[in-house]
Amino acid sequence: MTARRELVAAVAGTAAAGALALSAAGQVWARVTAVRPPPLPPVSDSVTGGQVAPLTTATGLLLLAAAVALVAVRGAGRVAVGLLAAVAGGVLVWSGLRSLTGRLGADVAALSSVGGSPGAVVTTSVRAAWPVLAVVAGLLGVAAGLLTVLRGRGWPGMGRRYERPAGAPGTAGAAPAGAAPPGPPAAVSDEDRAVAAWRALDRGEDPTEADGG
Repeated sequence: MTARRELVAAVAGTAAAGALALSAAGQVWARVTAVRPPPLPPVSDSVTGGQVAPLTTATGLLLLAAAVALVAVRGAGRVAVGLLAAVAGGVLVWSGLRSLTGRLGADVAALSSVGGSPGAVVTTSVRAAWPVLAVVAGLLGVAAGLLTVLRGRGWPGMGRRYERPAGAPGTAGAAPAGAAPPGPPAAVSDEDRAVAAWRALDRGEDPTEADGG
């Protein structure tokens, strides 16, 4: 894989990780149902990933910003951006795994408005697909970040191919291709001088003054 292809892969992976994280954060991760004593009806509430795991949204935005920064910076700055993307991916993995290891039910009960109903039996239905998607997005961000840290210092800039080299055709001060070098000014004939003198007389000017007397 060439350096430019590695750069494209890192940018695409970082952007995809951010997009997946934001998509997962906007979905319903769990639904809470509280069965209250009769004659009160049961009530339910839904909790999104952005509510139960706020770092999912934050890391998604950070990864999208890192994808743009990978194109804008070079050298050590690009390595720093890659390290930041890897850390953001790790935080995203932690947020998804924390929700999958039984912690989601307790968090949902505390966040939901129906969790504190007196005498109610509260049940939580977890949709594991979205936390899993957050974990996948985090792993993708870690991979893209580590690739940037290890290889990003030698990657070229994406805008370099559009820069015109000095002396290229079309640049200021450059002679057109195939043009002859400038030569000495052409000599003025006696006939041209006579025509110029008559024109000066028509304008009411003395041609001998312009000719030095």
